[in-house]
Amino acid sequence: MKFRVERDALAEAVAWTAKSLPNRPSVPVLAGVMLRVTDGNLQVSGFDYEVSSQVTVEVQGDADGAALVSGRLLAEITKALPAKPVDIAAVGAHLELVCGSARFTLPTMPVEDYPSLPEMPESAGTIDAATFAAAVAQVAIAAGRDETLPMMTGVRIELSGSSLAMLATDRYRLALREIQWNPDDSDVSINALVPARTLHDTAKALGPIGGEVTLALAAGGAGEGMIGFAGGTRRTTSRLLDGANYPPVRSLFPSSHNAEARVPVSTLIEVVKRVALVAERTTPVLLSFSADGLVVEAGGSEEARASEAMEATFTGDPLTIGFNPQYLIDGLANLGAQTAVLSFVDAFKPAVISPAGEDGEVVPGYRYLIMPIRVSR
Repeated sequence: MKFRVERDALAEAVAWTAKSLPNRPSVPVLAGVMLRVTDGNLQVSGFDYEVSSQVTVEVQGDADGAALVSGRLLAEITKALPAKPVDIAAVGAHLELVCGSARFTLPTMPVEDYPSLPEMPESAGTIDAATFAAAVAQVAIAAGRDETLPMMTGVRIELSGSSLAMLATDRYRLALREIQWNPDDSDVSINALVPARTLHDTAKALGPIGGEVTLALAAGGAGEGMIGFAGGTRRTTSRLLDGANYPPVRSLFPSSHNAEARVPVSTLIEVVKRVALVAERTTPVLLSFSADGLVVEAGGSEEARASEAMEATFTGDPLTIGFNPQYLIDGLANLGAQTAVLSFVDAFKPAVISPAGEDGEVVPGYRYLIMPIRVSR
């Protein structure tokens, strides 16, 4: 194998592929990225039996072939190279990399020991790449991080005709995003639970490419199935989580509310960040709404306290409610709007945060539910 490639294209391809590699692989070869040159195209691949990533880069190929090298090491090296063409050649049990006056020799691993990447499932439809990336970012923040509850670490994708919905919850908050997409079958009806981290990383990488992202789902679309995403020259596959017993979380959204507030998003985020500086890890921030506006306050150890007033439009009886400050900031920061609408039943029921348009009315499509923290005052 011998080829020449542009430094930026190589660094970007290797970095994206290496990002999904396991930190502690079950076998050494899974820590590697596969470089395979065929007919002037370089395929950079990674696979850990759960997630596969592959990107194709045009190169000046002098000799076809394949080599398997440490993914993270190659990513660090290519990122640090000067902005010049890179010459790469497999020589015996090593990979030689030359860029300008910089030269690296890396040990290779047996190509024959590397598992074959899974085939992409059958296409289910397409969606605008930027819309897909924005929607995933809004929902993935609410997914759980506790690996002992794998179901909570996923994003549930619901495909029903031309409607695509994504839901995620860690039991303390719930995010729901509904968008339109282009199904291959107008009668499609599939639910799938995708690992949130894989979905987020994939959408973040495919969004800037533009164009459309192809969603591919294996038959059944649930349990131990597989999902695939393809955009531009990149493709990713992932095993699905078992979502057969996913709870009916949509029922958590209140059917009505007794109070409602409209607040500027950026201002509230800044105020919550400042006030939360005195809060301990498990201490909530308190939001007190009235006709006069909003007061945000928090207390910490050794009598440390903070409060700040800000403008807000509020309708309903005066209300004081406590939230985890980071969960509140996460929901506000991903609204994609300058004004947030906060809807309340009472101080002990979940609150719902929605984006507002220029006319102040709620923009349908995204809702972020957050559980209150009971406080004694």
